Amino acid sequence: MSSNHSATERQSRPHRTEGPKKHIIAFICSILLTLVAFATVMSGEVNKEFIYLILLGTAFLQVFVQMAFWMHMKDRGHTFAIIGILMGIFVVFTVVIMARYWAWW
Repeated sequence: MSSNHSATERQSRPHRTEGPKKHIIAFICSILLTLVAFATVMSGEVNKEFIYLILLGTAFLQVFVQMAFWMHMKDRGHTFAIIGILMGIFVVFTVVIMARYWAWW
């Protein structure tokens, strides 16, 4: 009986839409991050370690923008996908660290 009641409650709520404003902002952020990375590499006068740091930083921000706005990971109901992504990151870091130590010994 309670399952029918909760189903009618879900149907009566209006569906919330984001609109194009956030997508346009996310698209502009993606373009700007790409341009920063490209300009850093093409300048040629910047230290290589600093270039790597800038590339990793912009890549991290780019992934965050892509996942939050384009893949809608900020919304409810994506817990399992987020856990899967975090487990994948953990496995990759573990494999890289273990491969480094394996080659070192």
